[in-house]
Amino acid sequence: MSDWPRPLAQAYATCEATARTYDAKCPVRLWLLPKPIRPHVAALYAYASIASDIAERRSVPPAERLASLDAWQRRLHAAVDGERSERAPHAHEDGIVVALAHSIRSLDLPVAFADDLVSAFGQDTMTTRYDSWADLYEYCRRAATPLGRLMLMIAGYRDESLARASDAFCTALQLTSLWQDFAGDWIIGRLYVPRDVTAACRAREMDLQGPFLNDAWDAAIRQCVDETRTQFERGRALCDGVTGRLRYERRVTWIGGLRLLEEIEQAGPSIRSRRPVIGVRHLPGLLWRARQWRT
Repeated sequence: MSDWPRPLAQAYATCEATARTYDAKCPVRLWLLPKPIRPHVAALYAYASIASDIAERRSVPPAERLASLDAWQRRLHAAVDGERSERAPHAHEDGIVVALAHSIRSLDLPVAFADDLVSAFGQDTMTTRYDSWADLYEYCRRAATPLGRLMLMIAGYRDESLARASDAFCTALQLTSLWQDFAGDWIIGRLYVPRDVTAACRAREMDLQGPFLNDAWDAAIRQCVDETRTQFERGRALCDGVTGRLRYERRVTWIGGLRLLEEIEQAGPSIRSRRPVIGVRHLPGLLWRARQWRT
C-alpha cells in the first residue's frame, strides 16, 4: 500500500473508515487479517455497507431503493471498465468504488460476486417471507457466500473444496445474524424463519405478540439453531484449510459465530424482546479458544 499513488491510498483509507462506521467489529476483524489483504477486504466491506445502507432506507419507497442499488452496481462496473463517472463527484462513495475496482482488476476478482451482494440487498427491499430452507439458502448464497469466496481469492486461494467450506461457514454466520435480529426484523415486517419450519412446529404469526415466544415459536427457533449449527460444522474445515493470520482470523470468527448461536439458543423465548450479542468482553475468550484450537 505504501507504493500506491496517494489518491488510491486515500480511497482505501476511506473504505476502512466506512467499514468501521458500519460494523463495530470491523477493526478487530481487519487487525486479525494478514496486513497485505486488509485494504482489499476493507474495500469489499465498505462497498457492501453502502449497499446495505441503501436497502435499509425505509423512508424511501422500495422502487427507489432498487434504482439506487442498480446505480451503485453500475458505478462499480464503470470503474472496473475504466470509465469516467458522469455523476457529480462524491469523495466518500467515489473512493469506495475506486478502491474496490482497483482490487478487482489487480487481483483478478469476479465482479459477479459483488453483483450477487447487491442483488441480495435488493431482495431485502421486496421479500419479507421465505417458504423453504432452499429459498433461504439461495438468499444466503448471494448475501453471504460472496464475501467468503472473495476473501479467499484476495488471500490467494483458488481451491474449490475450500470455497465450498467457506460457503457453509458464511451461510452459518448469515443465518446466525438473522436469528439474532429476529425481534428487530419482525418489527419492520420481516420473517426469515422458513414457512416449512413454522408449519411443522405449528407456529403462527398471529402469536408473535408480547415479550416472549410461545412453545411453538420456541421450537421453530430451535430448529433454525440446529440447522445453523450443522452449517457451522460443515464450514469448520475452512479454519484448518487456510494458513497464517487468515487461519487465526477464520477460527476466531467461527468460534465467535458459534458462541453467538449458543447465546441465541440460551435466550429461548425471550429472543422475541431482546437481541443476543457477543461484545468486547467476549473477545479475550474467543482469542484464547482460537489459540487452543484442535484440528
